[in-house]
Amino acid sequence: MMNLTEELELKRAAVAGAPLGPGTATPYEGKKMTGARAIVASLEAEGVDVIFGYPGGTVIKIYDALYDSPIRHILARHEQGAAHMADGYARVTGRPGVCLVTSGPGATNVVTAIATAYMDSVPMVVITGQVQRAVIGTDAFQEADIVGITMPIVKHSFLLQSTDDLTATVREAFYIASTGRPGPVLIDVPADISGSEMVFHYPGGVNLPSYRPTYKGNAKQIRQAVNALKRSRRPLLYVGGGAVRSLAEAEVLTLAHTQQIPVVTTLMGKGVIEADDPLNLGNVGMHGSKYANKAMSECDLLICVGARFSDRVTGNLATFAPDATVIHIDVDPAEIGKIRDPQIPIVGDAQIVLAGINEQAAKAKLCGIGSAWAATCAAWRDRWPLYGAGIEAQEQPGTIVPEIAMKHLSDRLDQDASVVATDVGQHQMWALQHIDRSHPGSFLTSGGLGTMGFGLPAAIGAQIAAPDCTVVLVTGDGSFQMCSQEMATAAIQKAPVKVMIFDNRALGMVHQWQKLFYDGRFSETVLDPVPDFVKLADAYGWQAARVSDPSKIDGAIDEMLAADGPFLLDVAISENQNVFPMVPAGGNLARPIGVIDMTRGGVRVDDAGADEEGGRE
Repeated sequence: MMNLTEELELKRAAVAGAPLGPGTATPYEGKKMTGARAIVASLEAEGVDVIFGYPGGTVIKIYDALYDSPIRHILARHEQGAAHMADGYARVTGRPGVCLVTSGPGATNVVTAIATAYMDSVPMVVITGQVQRAVIGTDAFQEADIVGITMPIVKHSFLLQSTDDLTATVREAFYIASTGRPGPVLIDVPADISGSEMVFHYPGGVNLPSYRPTYKGNAKQIRQAVNALKRSRRPLLYVGGGAVRSLAEAEVLTLAHTQQIPVVTTLMGKGVIEADDPLNLGNVGMHGSKYANKAMSECDLLICVGARFSDRVTGNLATFAPDATVIHIDVDPAEIGKIRDPQIPIVGDAQIVLAGINEQAAKAKLCGIGSAWAATCAAWRDRWPLYGAGIEAQEQPGTIVPEIAMKHLSDRLDQDASVVATDVGQHQMWALQHIDRSHPGSFLTSGGLGTMGFGLPAAIGAQIAAPDCTVVLVTGDGSFQMCSQEMATAAIQKAPVKVMIFDNRALGMVHQWQKLFYDGRFSETVLDPVPDFVKLADAYGWQAARVSDPSKIDGAIDEMLAADGPFLLDVAISENQNVFPMVPAGGNLARPIGVIDMTRGGVRVDDAGADEEGGRE
């Protein structure tokens, strides 16, 4: 993985509009070539070293040009998998992930992956083939209006009209994808343009007057933020994925440590603050800790950094942070005030804005304003731990406990040389709660869209991006079956990903909701019987094992991590396992269910009621 200095250099180059590779200094400058060759040469000019894709008729010329390119191509087993791999690659490297697919079903198969990247602000450039210009709009074979289909889920899209625009389009696509609020950009390439002759010239910059992201926050608003900080006695940092994308971890830590401000993180913000930092209260929201949610409910100043007040965080908006003055920092002006109106809105890059706040706070000689409050939050953490000794004997005796298994996995991972990916469901929340991450970009998950099937291809993309890291996928038996064919990709590419399936023979999260809120009416959430995952792994040339005995889970995890190639560990757990604590949808963060309270003997208790204020679904 790149270090922070390297990532900051890439960020500065992207903001300046410079290519992330040799740009105009390529051996192709001024040479005559086909449009297909020019596309590949443009990718080389952007410093692209790997792309993920699946060939087809309308992109066959581009694939022919790739044959002679140093760019490494990763052949997925499904276009959705290819795009998720590009997504995982981008999250680890900070560089735009690149995906190449054919027209029609090839293009439509990447829609879910594009939407996943869009919701999580992941930079991607997706190149799709299109039918020849002369037949566009005639329902030609494998024609789909992919520009129209994806318009709501991309930052921008291009339909190439001429070779005259080709290289400038690629330059602009990479610039748009990687600047401001990052996101996916689509380039649709008609087949006849791929075959047309042109003279290659790659632009060294961009000129987009209509696209001017704001990076430097308003000075008056920054002063207002510092004044609010002066008045605060219970400040709280609420950190989301925007802090990860802007590389703002150093600035977040400076503000937190200097002023002794506790920090809560969203699903996407995990890793911005080290797991063992005393100020880290962990995740907040539906499956956040009681202490994190209580801090959110009782703070008097909420500093939101690159988070979007998701419904999974806020619960009932009427009861969310009711006493807080809100400072909202976001590079995307559309997010400011969308859910919660802030008293102090600051549009700008999180890293730059926080640096300004830290500078002004230092000039005002502010220091340790949250010390007493931080101590209070620490006491809450001791009272309401996420898990405690002896709980397993009360709840599921004789079975593997996911929380304990996650903790063992976490303890075995090198924080500086590992990446954890997840799918979506109960296992995702257990991983969020119990697997420590101390670096941003080392916890990959589908947050905004909640895409089952994301995990395996994203883990493969991460492994390609960071071959020296241990990459572990935590998944469920439902999620894994959505993209399990990508096991072939991992085997062929010799990507030694480790897959840990929490196998409860059910769609665990929906099953849990049906149990708690629908009187145990388990409508279509039982997956039993599931495939023999060990045999499936063997069919793809993976090593594998199954474990159901809780006394053997630690050894099984150690065996998985020690394997020199891809390894699947099928972990049998009870279908009755719940993810706690939990705030029912639309409920009050201050009133979760399933909280462990050490003052009541370390047993689970419910703070939620059926009242109108905190109500359940």
